[in-house]
This record gives sequence, C-alpha cells and structure tokens, in this order.
Amino acid sequence: MLKIKDLHKTYGNSKKSTLNGLNLELKDGEIFGFLGSNGAGKTTTIKCICGILPFDSGQILINGKDIKTQPKEAKMDLAYIPDNHAVFERLTGREYVNHVANLYNITLEDREARASKYLKAFNLEYAYDRPIKSYSHGMKQKITVVAALIHEPKLWVLDEPLLGLDPQSAYVLKKTMKEHAEKGNTVFFSSHILEVVETLCDRIGIIKNGIIEHIFDVKQIKESGRTLEEIYVKYVQGEQTLNEALNIPENSTEIKHKRKHKHDKMTMSQRKKIKSKKEPKEK
Repeated sequence: MLKIKDLHKTYGNSKKSTLNGLNLELKDGEIFGFLGSNGAGKTTTIKCICGILPFDSGQILINGKDIKTQPKEAKMDLAYIPDNHAVFERLTGREYVNHVANLYNITLEDREARASKYLKAFNLEYAYDRPIKSYSHGMKQKITVVAALIHEPKLWVLDEPLLGLDPQSAYVLKKTMKEHAEKGNTVFFSSHILEVVETLCDRIGIIKNGIIEHIFDVKQIKESGRTLEEIYVKYVQGEQTLNEALNIPENSTEIKHKRKHKHDKMTMSQRKKIKSKKEPKEK
C-alpha cells in the first residue's frame, strides 16, 4: 500500500539532512505506528508521503502510484489528518465535507451515507451546519476525520490524531481506525501516546536521524514482558539496544540480518582492508 525507497530530504541550505535514505513498506490491512523523538523526521516523512513537501531524491509509491510523477492518481488513494486540524473555517461543517467529497468525485448518495455514519459516531450532527470557526479544537479534529474518510481512502495517514479529543471521541477514532484497516486499507499514524500505539498497531517503526532504524511486530513487546514505554525509553536514552530492550537473543535471525545489512553498506575499500587483515602475510 505504501512503499518508500531511499528517501532524502534537506531543508534549504542546511548542512544536515532531515531524511537520510529512509526505506519503508506497509502492508494492506495493517495499522502501522510511527515513533521517534522530536526532530527525528516524523512529520517531514509524513508530509513527503502526502505530497506536501518536495524531497531531494528517492521514491514514494501509494498503492503503486508515484507521488512525484502521478500526484493526482496517488492522492486519490490517500487521506491525511495533520496535527493542526487545518480546515476552511469560514465554511460550515457540511460545506467543508461536501467540498472534499467533490474533490474525489463522490456521489451525493455515498457522501451523505458516509457523513451521517461518522457524524453520529462522533456526536457532531448538531454542529454540521454551523461555521467551523465556532467549533472547539476537538470538534475541528472530528470534522477533519469525517472529511478524510468521505472517499474511503486506501491509505489513511494521521499525525498525532488524538490531540484535543475527549475520551469518548478518542475511543471512536481508535475504533474507526481498526475498522478501516479490517476492510483491507492501511492506517499509518504518528503519536507520542505509546499506550495507544501498543494496543492499536500491528507493527511499529522507530525513526532516528532521518532513517527508520527498527521495525518490529507488537507481539514482540508481549514476548519481552515489558511495555512499549519501557522499551522505547531505554532505547532512546541509549541504555539498551532495541534488541536488548525486547529481550531478543544475540544470535537471532534479526541480529544476523542487521549485520548482513551493515556489511552490504561497506565500501569495496573497507572490505579489502578487513580481508587483508584476515589473510596471513607471505614470507
């Protein structure tokens, strides 16, 4: 559903790249959690995926469509909810949802049925014909969810989606994310609420210094006997490697794969130096 190959991004004249060859593949029907410290490159990655930010090199495919060369086709399969609930505040909720539905050529019958379903779930029916500028922070977040799902996107991208939501609305959103994935769609979201990531996701990726350093299944957390919060904090603080935090043995397949990957990245000259050290000198 989403494939990112060797993604690079540098802002302006900065000498330090924000993304340094990031690679990622998401499966159909999965919920993927995206974690990382502030400045690690989470939001930059998300905005590149959605076509908001240009990137220097690499490739992003959404359901097989290139976001650079086929932006319109790729975005037809995409929905994005930012962390700042950017909406047209002069419109009413109904006008805004209809505007988004028009962009995706959704029939009147389909849009009304889908909007009605989500408005009822989020208890937003009473405010649908009110100007969005009169909405609270949480209500704006909810109307963006309604608009995002109006075309039933194949890939649903969310950046800190639970900010400002009351407990009931947060519960409904998490339930909606699960239902969306169960239909064979993919949900990709970034969050600092680790308990939510742990209970909701199938897989989790950790980004550090502009690359995704580790991807692991949530079942590995249960097998480790620790919480995601414990694992993540120990890893980020440098107290333990992720494999140590997950209690993965040193001779595991995952470790071997990483060593092989590290060897693959060596230059030819580096390999020759290692080889020359191992070979005995002729007398």
